[in-house]
Amino acid sequence: MNRSVPALAVLCLTALTACGGGGEPENSTGEPRPTATRSEQAAPAERLAGLMVTPAEVKGYVVKPYDDQFALATSSSEMTADKPACTPLALALNQLPLGEPQADLTRSLDSESQGAPDTYVTLTTYAQGEAQAVLADVKKAVAACGDGFTAKGSNGSTVYESVEAEDVAPAGEETVGFSATTSFQGVSHTLHTQVVRAGDVVGVYFAADGMAMVTGRPSDAKLPPAVVKTQSAKLG
Repeated sequence: MNRSVPALAVLCLTALTACGGGGEPENSTGEPRPTATRSEQAAPAERLAGLMVTPAEVKGYVVKPYDDQFALATSSSEMTADKPACTPLALALNQLPLGEPQADLTRSLDSESQGAPDTYVTLTTYAQGEAQAVLADVKKAVAACGDGFTAKGSNGSTVYESVEAEDVAPAGEETVGFSATTSFQGVSHTLHTQVVRAGDVVGVYFAADGMAMVTGRPSDAKLPPAVVKTQSAKLG
């Protein structure tokens, strides 16, 4: 069987600034000293943990670690696309980090409202300049992959029949949204994704209606605006 994000449903940033005049701060010996010690600089993984939305910030949702047991692939290196230009979309649609991040973190947000879509947030942080390249690749992929592509992972493959750019609310320093259609057991489903960049951090928001896939009814899973707005605000 094809295993993909729909199969998951079957289970149903720190900028340092110096103060004062034009030079570096000095210590008691008169020698320059760094503006912050290593312990004062948040490690990439710690930084992402602090940037991820919490249940208190998105009321009505349970924020849980992502379970990749039924994922199409469990690492970016295991994921390919029959059209190489579409690989960024294959990664984004399957909760896998884009490019070569310093750290990544994925959470699933389960709504307390019955029948709500499944929402996933993936945050990644990059070395200087690399986040911009990631967004550029996603934009190129959306433009190039309108007639669809096949994503292949270590656990199977998924056919995305079409991809379409979507207008999304402004977020971060730049953002791009797109929808993708796929069929599961002969029924069509529309999945929605938004990618946001704020400085050297990228957030990928993804929604799919797992219950619709389980019960065999068509779906069009929209991203919850409150989650997108709150998470994007935390990114800056």
